[in-house]
Amino acid sequence: MNSASAWTITKRLTAIGLALLLAADIGLVVFLWRTSQQGPAELRAQLDRLSLQAKLRRAEVVRGDKIRASLSQVGNDCDKFYRDTFLDKVSGYSALDADLGSIAAKAGLHMSGTNYKEVEVKGRGVTEISISTGVEGNYSSIIQFINGLEQSKNFYLLNDLQLTSVKAGAIKLQLALRTYFRS
Repeated sequence: MNSASAWTITKRLTAIGLALLLAADIGLVVFLWRTSQQGPAELRAQLDRLSLQAKLRRAEVVRGDKIRASLSQVGNDCDKFYRDTFLDKVSGYSALDADLGSIAAKAGLHMSGTNYKEVEVKGRGVTEISISTGVEGNYSSIIQFINGLEQSKNFYLLNDLQLTSVKAGAIKLQLALRTYFRS
């Protein structure tokens, strides 16, 4: 390569560099010109809007930090709920019979025809127990029974409540409940 062709390449590279610099300058001039077109009120409004967004972002970060700090406590609470609320599968049925019988007796209801059906819940470490039972008594006794289910140390979900008969102030219902056993 001779010095004339090297000089030509250098001139071309310099011309390309200057053209790029000129294009960047033109872009900056256009940006500054557009920015100068905004009045002080518009700039102040934009600043206020950006300040509000920054404040909201900081609040979100603080909230996220609080959530992150409380995650271990939430996990402990979930473990405690699992241990304390769900019965062990080995002794669960007798505990359910005793608990439901006690709640019904306190409410003044007669229970009949209690049936259980279990379904393993995959990947959750629990077995779902469907309970079907009939209860008979007056209206206030039924309300006391439902309240007793809510207040029980055991976990019950009342899925269905069907009226089967009414005789001289006595109401007969068929209840569908659910609970869970630890697997």
